[in-house]
Order: sequence, then C-alpha cells, then structure tokens
Amino acid sequence: MLTTFATRFHPGWHGEGDPPAFWPVFPITFSLLWLAVLIGAFYLIRRRTPAAGAGDPMAGARSILAERFARGEIDDDEFLRRMAGLHGSS
Repeated sequence: MLTTFATRFHPGWHGEGDPPAFWPVFPITFSLLWLAVLIGAFYLIRRRTPAAGAGDPMAGARSILAERFARGEIDDDEFLRRMAGLHGSS
C-alpha cells in the first residue's frame, strides 16, 4: 500500500473531532439581526401610521357613532340628535 506524506500526516477536518464550540454564534447572531430589522420596520411603520381618530377626536367620535348606528344599537332619531350634539360642540 502506497500512501503519500500528505495523506499519512493530515489530521483531517479539525483533527477528526467535533466542530468548534463557537459554531452556534453565527445562526444566533443572524437571527437576532433579522429580528432587530423586523422590529425596527414595524416600529417605523407604526410610527408613521396615525391611530384611528388620533388626529381629530371629533372624527373618532363620529366614526364610533356611525358604527353604533350601522349595528342597530341606536335608532335614527338618537343618531341625528347625537350627531347634532357633536357638530354643536365643535
């Protein structure tokens, strides 16, 4: 059997032992990086989008009143009376 010097003394991959102990560092760091990117994107999108009724409280009140009327919780007389009250207070 003829073996060469390189094959006889080459230790193999990492000395034919286990992979290095720091191998999980890359996947964990990469996952944390993507998590930070997603959280940052969510924060920026949420910050630029106004909340419902946050700019004008009267618009929010009108919207709630219209939703209650649409669901049938209040009748048309009460809706008109409350809407007049909202227009009178602004």
